[in-house]
Amino acid sequence: MSTCLLPLHLKADSYPSLSCADAPSQAPFTTAHEWLVASVYAGHCFEFQARAVSIDAIGVRTLALSHRVRDGVRQQVVQHLDGPSVSVERRSIAGHLAWFPAGESDSVSAPEAWAEHVAEYYDITLQDKTRVAERDAVELRFSPIDSQRYHHAWWIDQATGLLLKHVLSDAQGRVLETFQVTQLRSPTAYSGEVPRPTDEQMLDQPWQATWLPEGFVEQPGQQSGQRVYSDGLAAVSVFVSPASQPALEEGLHRVGVSNAAVSLIDVGDQSWQLVGIGELPVELLQRIVQSVQFE
Repeated sequence: MSTCLLPLHLKADSYPSLSCADAPSQAPFTTAHEWLVASVYAGHCFEFQARAVSIDAIGVRTLALSHRVRDGVRQQVVQHLDGPSVSVERRSIAGHLAWFPAGESDSVSAPEAWAEHVAEYYDITLQDKTRVAERDAVELRFSPIDSQRYHHAWWIDQATGLLLKHVLSDAQGRVLETFQVTQLRSPTAYSGEVPRPTDEQMLDQPWQATWLPEGFVEQPGQQSGQRVYSDGLAAVSVFVSPASQPALEEGLHRVGVSNAAVSLIDVGDQSWQLVGIGELPVELLQRIVQSVQFE
């Protein structure tokens, strides 16, 4: 702070990017699409400090969040305030939407292309206005059109477009994870230039998942032995490595809010361990892992 399709291979010159100068004004928006687009810009183009709470099957964690942009580079820091001292920092190019390619038309911005893609696989409804962390917010609900994804609900800050709350639930309405900002401090729009991202090539790996839920797109810039796929909301990571002793136990596992599927296969005289982790129903995650084929 997710029918059978092969992953879409992205061209190096098609990676989407956005400019903070193009961010829409924060006038009251009237449609879910407008709020989605505003939230993408806000997530890249606002600097802020925040406190948040995360609740899932593991327990309750309180977090300190920091997001700032310096010379076109985003710096995101998450610090755990409970238990052992843990601080995670991530740096990325501001405006680089690596997980979904922009549309063919130059007239469609990357955030708009993302919003349109998400709308193909989720019914998105705009709910009544509410308040989160003492801030006026709007609620968006994402109901999957098929049975291959979880339900999402977002609460978006009216003043900035920043995501204040996210609830993930299954088809039976059981809440799997809740993330909520409890205090948002000093949100300031970034006004500097955003450099165009350096093109990243897809890694040439001798394997691929030959089945994915519809709408999941392969992501560029991953490490060797890993592929990441996303439909815009949910993400699945698939790891392939030589099987070692002791290997992970085959079958289905729970990793926090995510599910994990582990499979061992032999290719020639080499044994391989396949691991899939993602926010998908377990039967679909297992099907993705079992579809992995070596060239």
